[in-house]
Amino acid sequence: MPNIDVLIVGAGPTGLTLACMLAQRKVRFRIIEASPSAQTGSRGKGLQPRTLELFDDLGIVDRVIGNGSFGIKMLRYDETGAPAEAPRRDIPPRPDAPYLSTLLTPQWRVEEALRAKLAELGGEVEFGVTLSSFAQDDDGVTAQLNSLDGQTTVRARWLIGCDGGKSSVRQQTGISFLGETLETVRMMLGDIRVSGLDREHWHIWRSEEGFLALCPLPSTDVFQLQISIAPGQEDQPSREAFQRLIDQRTRQRNIRVEDTAWESMWRANVRMVDRYRDGHVLLAGDAAHVHSPAGGQGMNTGIQDAYNLGWKLAAVLRGCDESLVDTYGEERLPIASWVLGVSSELMNAAIAARGMVFSRDEKTMQLGLGYRHGGLSQDARAEGEGLRAGDRAPDAPGLSAAGRSMRVFDLLRGPHITLLGFGARWRPLIDDCIAAFGDDVRGYVIAASSDDMTNIVDEHDHARAAYGDEALFVIRPDNYVGMVTRHVDAAPLMEYLRRIAVPVSSSDALSGRHRKP
Repeated sequence: MPNIDVLIVGAGPTGLTLACMLAQRKVRFRIIEASPSAQTGSRGKGLQPRTLELFDDLGIVDRVIGNGSFGIKMLRYDETGAPAEAPRRDIPPRPDAPYLSTLLTPQWRVEEALRAKLAELGGEVEFGVTLSSFAQDDDGVTAQLNSLDGQTTVRARWLIGCDGGKSSVRQQTGISFLGETLETVRMMLGDIRVSGLDREHWHIWRSEEGFLALCPLPSTDVFQLQISIAPGQEDQPSREAFQRLIDQRTRQRNIRVEDTAWESMWRANVRMVDRYRDGHVLLAGDAAHVHSPAGGQGMNTGIQDAYNLGWKLAAVLRGCDESLVDTYGEERLPIASWVLGVSSELMNAAIAARGMVFSRDEKTMQLGLGYRHGGLSQDARAEGEGLRAGDRAPDAPGLSAAGRSMRVFDLLRGPHITLLGFGARWRPLIDDCIAAFGDDVRGYVIAASSDDMTNIVDEHDHARAAYGDEALFVIRPDNYVGMVTRHVDAAPLMEYLRRIAVPVSSSDALSGRHRKP
């Protein structure tokens, strides 16, 4: 028997999200991090709307938003140093999408919120612990860990590499990391304290030498500094180099670097794996794909990798067929490929413009990304417009039941599978599914009136507008539509649910460590 079910290597946003998903489901895991303490640098600073929806589901969105800002104005300076405020296009929330703007917040604040959630769920990060080697067999992985206390051996069913672009897990598996490193496209990064500059604006300068940007990081007293470095410019990140380049690029002598909290050199590394799994080893986040920061996709894509993987691992550990884990790579590999493409396009546009290029649409906000062509997406209706299996599950306010107001996201929140049946005819089938799968499935009938006190009333028709009418929707634990049907037929629905959950009778027959507590 393994010591644990899952060993997570790397405690950045991806690893922490995965740990929270597993802790919610009472999976035995460890999460280790080579750094001796939590990171303080803002390698990423933008959370897309889809990630905010997942944090809403996890129960941390209010804390994350409280440490961020949706509306920092931009000042663009031309080559003479003259500023002009860039026009803003604020997108108001819609009933189906409560978040429609990118949230600016330091990456370390995101990690802080995830660690707090993990602690609330009974887990913790083991800092200063490295993975030195591992070997796998048909039943799992044996890993050697190093720490100040010496070397230990741990046995796990699954090993997940969330350890960044230089992933030792990926390197030891031999999974290819295809792509290129462009040494001619580089950027200095730093979190710095400066005087002589207001914190109400994101300041961006363009010049023949390249661009320079200073973005005030919400909930901190620092700016994130980004400076493009052309071929032949061999400066290394330091307070002195930052000051010299600020003087040259801004042509302002009143901006003074007081100190630096974090500094780094970034090179355009555009790479991705050709598969996410090797036996009982899986990759997620930057360990599987790295690309330009243009478009603010990286941290978000890793978090969503983890959200896709976490519930599937837990379901397999409870007794689902192991093929469910293969749908992780099947679904996420095309997303990673798309992200590399769009971020490279934006990077090339920024190079051509000697500045920063921003893009905001349904896909860059990651609301329009989904799994329609995946094996877990089953739509029994004829092809047509509207919400389909594989799409993100939309929100809808204006629901009421027993005198209480709610929204669709309130029904989805948590680790369960959700059945949404539009019309009273779905009640018997929903009740049968709950009886068969227990707490792993929750079901609701959404109706236009309160004739039946067990129904949820769609008072303003927002839910029907988002989902359609008369159909039954199976919403996966990661809040994507898994199955849609108009037929009140138990057989195909039960068959689908058995792919992603374990019936109560089967669960009771499993060993104690897999049984629901």
